[in-house]
Amino acid sequence: MKKVSFILMALVISAFAIMSSSCAKEKGCMDPESINYNPDAEEDDGSCEYVGYGIFWFDKMTSDSLMDYDANILTVYIDNVKKDDISVSEYCTTEPEYLGDCGTITQIYLGKDMAKSVTYSIKDQDNYEWFTGTLTIIANDVSKKQLKWDEAL
Repeated sequence: MKKVSFILMALVISAFAIMSSSCAKEKGCMDPESINYNPDAEEDDGSCEYVGYGIFWFDKMTSDSLMDYDANILTVYIDNVKKDDISVSEYCTTEPEYLGDCGTITQIYLGKDMAKSVTYSIKDQDNYEWFTGTLTIIANDVSKKQLKWDEAL
C-alpha cells in the first residue's frame, strides 16, 4: 500500500511539474526592430539589442584637396575602433540617400540603447587625423556626416 501511495504521489508531482513547465511563458526580446528579436517570446525580458548606421561622405572639392596632400585612403574610427576604409578618390556628387550610394557605411552596435553619441576620427594612410567629432547614432536609422575640407584639421 505504501508503494502504491508513493507511486501515485510521484505521478502527481511529475504531472504537476510537466504542466507548470509547459505553462511558463517564453521570455526574450519582443521588439522586431532589434537584432535579437525572438518571435516566440511571450514576455519581454529587456534583452533587446540594437544597431544603427553612419555614412561618412565627402564631395569632389574635399577629395581633390585631400589628394593634394597625398591622402589616398581614409580610415573611419568609431570610439577608437577601426571600422571602415574609403578611397579618397571615391567622392559623392550629392548627399547619399541610401546605404551604399557612396561614402562609407559603418554599422555601430548600440547595445540596449536606442540612440548613442559616438566619437569619430578619420585618418589617412599615414595615420594623420583629418576629421574628428561626434555623431548621434539612432537604432535602425542612418546618420550622415559630410566631411568638409573647410572643417579638416
